Amino acid sequence: MKHAIVTAAVLATATPLAAQSWDMPTPYGNATFHTVNIMEFADEIREATGSELDITVHSGGSLFPHEEIKNAVRSRLAQAGEFFLSRLNNENAAYGLDSQPFLATSYEDAQRLWELQEPVVAELLAEEGLMPLFSVPWPAQGLYTNGEIATVEDLSGLRFRAYNAQLEEFAQIAGAAPVQVEATDIPQAFATGQVEAMITSPSTGANSAAWDFVTHYTPINAWVPKNIVVVSQRAFDGLDEETQQIVLDAAEAAETRGWEMSAAEAEEKTQVMADNGITIVEPSEELVAGLQEIGAQMLTTLREGASEEALGILEAYESE
Repeated sequence: MKHAIVTAAVLATATPLAAQSWDMPTPYGNATFHTVNIMEFADEIREATGSELDITVHSGGSLFPHEEIKNAVRSRLAQAGEFFLSRLNNENAAYGLDSQPFLATSYEDAQRLWELQEPVVAELLAEEGLMPLFSVPWPAQGLYTNGEIATVEDLSGLRFRAYNAQLEEFAQIAGAAPVQVEATDIPQAFATGQVEAMITSPSTGANSAAWDFVTHYTPINAWVPKNIVVVSQRAFDGLDEETQQIVLDAAEAAETRGWEMSAAEAEEKTQVMADNGITIVEPSEELVAGLQEIGAQMLTTLREGASEEALGILEAYESE
């Protein structure tokens, strides 16, 4: 699978320049496997270039908050950055298909969807002077609650953490109240009663010590969303051809490594939560049926207002 998006013409236009330092904001803490992977990506580039390209990773939203990272790179306040891809869903539904409930629920399906999504995402980002380097999925999303959730109706009235437009819509259809909360703020949000339930990955659950504020985890495998790492096209073009190729090679390695890390995380972090006292509950048939009904309703709504790009990806995905 082709992971880094680039053309021969871009490589050919590069001219040698002196050593450069890049800033790279990311939204998640150092313990998150996405950040670990990105740190390794930066280290590989630093080593391969003899520190001629030195990328400083600013994790945990320390340089820019999550919602500002894309525009920070676009406006060249930072040279590269990572963000949750479906945060851009309101700009174009093509960005958010990986967070569409029950559309792609396995790594195999998620990879197939990304192969269709990738060239469209690259073209859309290019219009803003951005170039995607690599994308890595989270483990499939599960449900965190206090007490077992047997049916969708059990979610009604709960304050529900949302991190993108799809989750807001999902919560509203389920009768819950969506509340925007970043991953780094999850423990405080539960402690203060700002949220009472959430859908997120086993990685985020374990990293936020979910056992301190919820009792049950239900692996509903709702979707397999992705983070994306982008670079300013202007910053990339400012590298000499050899350094450009080093960046692209490191990006391809990071994507391959990241998908492998994600798969390992799913099982490992679920076990961590179980070991710390969270009850792991397989979803009931009634809950699965209700969730799939919500997914079907959301897909119908998506088709009614989605961009041509998104509908094209969806048609190709469903026809395979």
